[in-house]
Amino acid sequence: MTTPEELRYTEEHEWVAVRDGDTVRVGITEYAQDQLGDVVFVDLPDVGRQLDAGDVFGEVESTKSVSELFAPLDGEVVAVNDAVAESPELINSDPYGEGWLIELKLTDAGTVEGLLDAEAYQRVTDG
Repeated sequence: MTTPEELRYTEEHEWVAVRDGDTVRVGITEYAQDQLGDVVFVDLPDVGRQLDAGDVFGEVESTKSVSELFAPLDGEVVAVNDAVAESPELINSDPYGEGWLIELKLTDAGTVEGLLDAEAYQRVTDG
C-alpha cells in the first residue's frame, strides 16, 4: 500500500497535500479506496462552503458501501474536482493524483502539522 511521505493523513483515511501557503488538496487514501472497492458515485460540496474539522462534506459510494467524507481541517472549499464527480473510478485508479476531491483555503495553515505523518498513518492502517 502506498503512503506518500510528503502528505499528511487523518484517522478517517483522508490525505492532505499543502498546495501553497494556506491552501490544501484533500482526497482519500489508497487504503480507503481499497477497502471501499469500486467507487461508483461521489457527492462533493459547493465551492464557497465553510467547513470545520470533522464536518461531513460529502459521500463516496462504492459497490460495497456508502462512506461519509470528513473535513480534515477548518477552511473554505475553494475548488472541487469535477473530473472525479464525472468519473468516480479515478479515486480507485489514482487516489493521490487525479482522484483528489476538494481544495480548502485553511483558517489556520499551522493546523496541518497536527495531522498524522506517513509513519503514524501506517500504524493506523496496520491495525
